[in-house]
Amino acid sequence: MDQELRLGTRGSQLALWQANAVATRIAARGGPPCRIVVLKTSGDRLQDAPLSEVGGKRLFVKEIEDALLSREIDLAVHSSKDMPALLPEGLTIGAVLPREDPRDAVVLPVMADGSSAISHQPSAMTTIEDLVAQLGQSPSIGTGSVRRIAQLTRLFPGALFQPIRGNLDTRLRKLDEGAHHALVLAAAGLRRLGFASRISFSLPVDACVPAPGQGIVAVEVREDDGAVRRTLEGIDDKAAAAALAAERAVVEALGGGCQTPIGALALPEEGETLTLVAVVVAVDGSKAVRARERGLWADAAALGARVGATLLAEGADEILADALSRQSPAVSVKSPALTDD
Repeated sequence: MDQELRLGTRGSQLALWQANAVATRIAARGGPPCRIVVLKTSGDRLQDAPLSEVGGKRLFVKEIEDALLSREIDLAVHSSKDMPALLPEGLTIGAVLPREDPRDAVVLPVMADGSSAISHQPSAMTTIEDLVAQLGQSPSIGTGSVRRIAQLTRLFPGALFQPIRGNLDTRLRKLDEGAHHALVLAAAGLRRLGFASRISFSLPVDACVPAPGQGIVAVEVREDDGAVRRTLEGIDDKAAAAALAAERAVVEALGGGCQTPIGALALPEEGETLTLVAVVVAVDGSKAVRARERGLWADAAALGARVGATLLAEGADEILADALSRQSPAVSVKSPALTDD
């Protein structure tokens, strides 16, 4: 195809990085030029409200998907963890980019001169025990993710978790000005936007299982647009695509969304296999169920469905029902946000 491709995205720093990365890869494969179309989503319009109070799973993608369905744009670029497990009829994931570090990262404040604002230097923190010793049992942690809160409460039972919104540099500035003792953010976003040096500690997966799809950029297209789908075949990363299919299948099996405490991570291995780890944790950290299983890339969705079924058999449905019942704005100071940026 020779015509210009209209690429829809949000206007955040990370979203624009993702959109440009997709456009660059399409061009490198000899594809048509891309024109980036910035669309404001419901989530972008509600910067002053805790996201738990204002929307559902499609809060950061609905307007972009609507534009795709109405043919105002030709493809849409998303952080895959913002996408619902079941896409609107007529849409599909046409490609994903190679996965960046999927882990959650702890970011500690720095002084104006760039030195650490804490006595214990981040470079010396190599274990969870080091992190807990540094922050203590009751730190103020900037994150609104119910998934992170549920898991980190088990490490910091007295912590005050507070939502923090805005672009990445805004969040880091608020941290350095003393708003929190630490932030917990996706390592992928920090690395992609040039803030890898701000990562003080990467949380191991056994302590905090990432959000399904974390670190993966997804390109959404219309199912009937064969020309665009063929163009995207050249940029699709098969390992990341298999991992995403497995993780999304876990969420679908559990009937969950991103306001629920579900973690899932599929790690590609030799021989086109995956090891999938998933967890469902009570919002207050009081209990958790875990599952782990291996499977082939080709059977990624079935692997995710099996792991989801295992979690349900272990009591995940009760944990998720309780989490949903707590989503009233008046529940507690632990206001869960919708996205895991």
